Amino acid sequence: MATPTLPDETLSVEAATIVERPSTWQRVRRNGSVRLGGIVLLVLVALALAAPWLGTVDPSLFDPVSRDLLPGKAGEITDLDGNTFAHTFVFGSDSFGRDIYSRVMYGTRVSLIVGLATAVVSVTFGVLLGLCAGYLRWLDGPLMRVMDGIMSIPSILIAIALVALWRGSLLTVVIAIAIPEIPRVTRLVRSLVLTVREEPYVEAAVSLGTPTWKIMLRHILPNTTAPLIVQGTFIAASGILVEAILSFLGVGLPPDIPTWGNVMAEGRSQFSEFPHNILFPGIFLAVTVLAVNILGDGLRDTLDPKMARRT
Repeated sequence: MATPTLPDETLSVEAATIVERPSTWQRVRRNGSVRLGGIVLLVLVALALAAPWLGTVDPSLFDPVSRDLLPGKAGEITDLDGNTFAHTFVFGSDSFGRDIYSRVMYGTRVSLIVGLATAVVSVTFGVLLGLCAGYLRWLDGPLMRVMDGIMSIPSILIAIALVALWRGSLLTVVIAIAIPEIPRVTRLVRSLVLTVREEPYVEAAVSLGTPTWKIMLRHILPNTTAPLIVQGTFIAASGILVEAILSFLGVGLPPDIPTWGNVMAEGRSQFSEFPHNILFPGIFLAVTVLAVNILGDGLRDTLDPKMARRT
């Protein structure tokens, strides 16, 4: 006796049920915002790593004869040994005769380091404080009141005050920018912990006598990874922007360190006559912050379960 055949509609339904859902990594790769932001950031990282080769001269070399040259003009550069040689200023020169192109290339390193270090520091301390505040009820009240007090002060004022108290250095700037971001990460982690700690598997671990630190690290911390990745990207973008603001105001890194903020600060007095001093570092700053924000938006749309379900 021949076996009955299934209708085409039934076959199509059964075929659809066995199709596996794309993994998280596959969804991330397919997201256009993640690809666009990631590609731009990879290009900027490549520029930062290749700054000694792409930067045509040392960013600290100058020649008074070649001051305030427009982009593409030829001039002279004097090296540390006193030798003078011809040089074409691709992005022009500043009021000291330094090559803006080389300073912008080397400034890419500083900005990316500040953004990444700020995100790592703020997320690390925010996770520790958020886990403690969310899981240890007796510590929740006092710790969150301290976080609320820090958040009540504008972050730029905290950064300026901290940099003014200590000597301006890369470490000082990173700490000054990261401290105002820690309460935001703490509140995010705390809200996630308050939800996860009521889950049955956490209650089962508590009933089995699992140590508190092991419950927080093994059962609760993994549930905060996706939101923290997204938050870290936004903190990195904010760190890059705040560092440029501090340097532009003259309270950030020393002027001898090439940063986008320092380059723009040195050219602001001559902006009406020589706008290239601010234009080129400003373009790099805007593109970098925009790329990081686009990457963060794409990660949020992919890693957030609600946003992924809508997609």
